Amino acid sequence: MISVEGLTKYYGENAAIKDLAFKISKGEVIGFLGLNGAGKSTTLKVLGCVLAPTSGRVIVDGYDVVENPHEIRKRIGYLPDTPPLYDEMTVGGYLDFVARLRGVAPGDTVARVKAIEEKTGLAAWHDAPINSLSHGYRQRVGVAQALVHNPQLLILDEPTGGLDPVQIVEMRELIKRLKGEHTILISSHILSEISQIVDRLLIIHNGEIVAQGTEDQLAGAAGGGGGLIELQLAGNAQKAVEAAKAVPQVNTVELTQLAGDRVHLQVTAAADVRPALVRAMVTAQLDVLEVKKSHGRLEDIFLKITQKEGSA
Repeated sequence: MISVEGLTKYYGENAAIKDLAFKISKGEVIGFLGLNGAGKSTTLKVLGCVLAPTSGRVIVDGYDVVENPHEIRKRIGYLPDTPPLYDEMTVGGYLDFVARLRGVAPGDTVARVKAIEEKTGLAAWHDAPINSLSHGYRQRVGVAQALVHNPQLLILDEPTGGLDPVQIVEMRELIKRLKGEHTILISSHILSEISQIVDRLLIIHNGEIVAQGTEDQLAGAAGGGGGLIELQLAGNAQKAVEAAKAVPQVNTVELTQLAGDRVHLQVTAAADVRPALVRAMVTAQLDVLEVKKSHGRLEDIFLKITQKEGSA
């Protein structure tokens, strides 16, 4: 769906992005991570044919962003960090307007608007003026306008920005429902949320791609290839820590909770060592109550990678 080679964009003498290279397959959901000013929005604007690149080549669904931007615009839905809404219009009127702009056949616009309002939870707000909506519902309208023409590629720039915790969960569930229907590229600062949605991650830092892969692959790049392994045990805490540290490829062992004979350990390792950890605990005559891999440390992985690149 997307092929990027040597993508560079200058604003005056300043390079916002430098020599980016990555590929995204059809149907993938990709998380695009980076600090403020890292180059996320600039990259998304180039992919969305809002900005022309200074150099490099970008192909979207077989079309070059410089040579065929109009063909690409037909195939993408784009939600910038500030939704492009007309406050004086109703939700239904605005989505009908966008559908016609996007080339939806006149006879199909009513059905498309109805379908997308139902998908995004806006059906009850069809006749509501946009300026009467909460921030969360304005974000939904922004997603709806990006989807109304049923694009192959959906680009979402900070779709959870400014939302409260309930709205964030609702937006996450909405995006999950879109998986399998579209290729999705989503940027976000809410790392715990994005890790629950995406198949793969791209990390950009100071205008350059510094890491890409699954969360487990990025954990390996950050020094913990097996990710975080959590164990709940019954027995002696000191014996549990010593047994875990003796397992090959274990990097760190942290005792996070101790209540009576219940022990909770967090282990990072260079590989998935869950079987070896269980064997070590049984050998140490400890009862294993639970063992699982956790994907809740994307923030730690992100900080390790960006701090490493920043000090290089």
